[in-house]
Amino acid sequence: MAMNIADLFEHAADAFPERVAVICGERQVTYRELEQRANRLAHHLAGIGVGPGNHVGLYARNSIEAIETLIAVCKLRAVAVNINYRYVENELRYMLADSDLVALVHDRQDTPRVNAVRASMPGLLGTVVIDDGSGPGPDLGPGGGTGYPAALASAAPDRDFPARSNDDIYVIYTGGTTGQPKGVMWRHEDIWRTLGGGIDFMTGQPLADEWEQSRRGLESAGLVRLCSAPIIHGAAQVATLGALFGGDTVVLPARFDADEIWRQIDRHKVNVMLVIGDAMARPLIEAYRAGHYDGSSLVAISSSAALFSPAVKEACAAALPNVFITEAIGSTETGFTGIGMVTAGAEQRGGPTVKPGPDTVVLDEHDRPVGPGQVGRIARGGHMPLGYYRDPVKTAKMFAEVDGKRYAVPGDLARVETDGSVTLLGRGNTCVNSGGEKIFPEEVEGVLKSHPDVFDALVIGVPDERLGQRVAALVQPRDGQLLDLDALTRHVRGQIAGYKVPRSIWVVESIGRTAVGKADYKWARRHVTSHPPSAGPRPAAAPLAGTAQPGGASLPAGWRPAG
Repeated sequence: MAMNIADLFEHAADAFPERVAVICGERQVTYRELEQRANRLAHHLAGIGVGPGNHVGLYARNSIEAIETLIAVCKLRAVAVNINYRYVENELRYMLADSDLVALVHDRQDTPRVNAVRASMPGLLGTVVIDDGSGPGPDLGPGGGTGYPAALASAAPDRDFPARSNDDIYVIYTGGTTGQPKGVMWRHEDIWRTLGGGIDFMTGQPLADEWEQSRRGLESAGLVRLCSAPIIHGAAQVATLGALFGGDTVVLPARFDADEIWRQIDRHKVNVMLVIGDAMARPLIEAYRAGHYDGSSLVAISSSAALFSPAVKEACAAALPNVFITEAIGSTETGFTGIGMVTAGAEQRGGPTVKPGPDTVVLDEHDRPVGPGQVGRIARGGHMPLGYYRDPVKTAKMFAEVDGKRYAVPGDLARVETDGSVTLLGRGNTCVNSGGEKIFPEEVEGVLKSHPDVFDALVIGVPDERLGQRVAALVQPRDGQLLDLDALTRHVRGQIAGYKVPRSIWVVESIGRTAVGKADYKWARRHVTSHPPSAGPRPAAAPLAGTAQPGGASLPAGWRPAG
């Protein structure tokens, strides 16, 4: 059996070619059309030199073309690399270099940014430019490029690719806990078994073979699933691919707008909606209650990858009493590790309490399983990633061995309950999780300290009612300098993506540090709870100790309202 992503999709395309596969905005494609367009793109990429094992970047917002790119790259046995469309030039330059890209598929509106960094990437064989409606088609620059329609028109629609393998590689780039973004490498079979529908998430039972999803799809007309998150987010990718393997219709909003999503739910009779915690669930449920939408087609909502707070869960359960609501936990480094049902009036234990998935354990500091009432690091054995791309040191730290069995241990803390369930408590480090986006404090600190009027800085996460956490900074000006906080924010925004920019700033006389010069995060948390911020919203009154929220695949902040 070839449990390969491209093969799994082709089984579905053969089983129900005329069924609608993807709807995005006013456009839609059938499985046959999606298959043929992906074949054309794959042939074009092969024609410029892309082959097995090569990395192809996807630097794009939600579109049918983005889905086609993921499938086309897998058809070639190449590797798609997700790049956050919010990245500015220096971040894009890092990604291009770290991931060893040989080709890039990107939106037209990002052409100037791509041109600015392309000269530093001589190994880039070519780019394909998605027509995103952003303009009449600007000059592609000295490096050139091929328009997406032209790339498809010049290539054959035939499926004539060599046989593929379960061992083909799938990469999801994630950031925050690993410093700069790092690519988590999976075998196709392993990521399918953990995230792509290769197990029944409710029972933990593995599917019998590579055709079971398409067989089940033939037995029904398929469900309509709406993915609220951007397709460059790991959770959105695997959820979309898993839906396509089973013959469902995927609705992709072009951007996150709560009212427009409810209109699409009613227009397309959506059955299942994927959300990424409070960052999406809160505006969605508020829009539903205020907008008089029908929503009667909706039977299930699934949240993953970010904090789904008790208040928001309660609001969803109360407003949608006939909808089956679940929250899943996991990370890019482990895949699925557990799932729980959300019901009105249920006891809240802090973080999500879930039934652990197959091969999920909680380990103490000595890599031994903990008992009921004890806290440890959540881990998963069985199907797991190979490690981080080009980083053997962090790869070695990701894994633990227990009684001869290997486990992936990403750093989430959890408590084992007396009934065997697991309550996720949060990341055991300084990573900030804002609406599902993991943010590395030292990167933000470095940018803050590059401002000429800043002497020192420290970045932490503070509670946010909707996002779980928001980025906060304590900043020490240089002696004699009166810091212009608006200018500082503009400076930071010009160097890193907007979701990393501090939303609350405290100006302090000096940054608290330990005797050996390390950041004193306890001091920082004490300070922000006892002093009003110099700029930005006041933090929530709740204690800040231990506020890091559960980790997950990365969610681009363009998918939450600006504020």
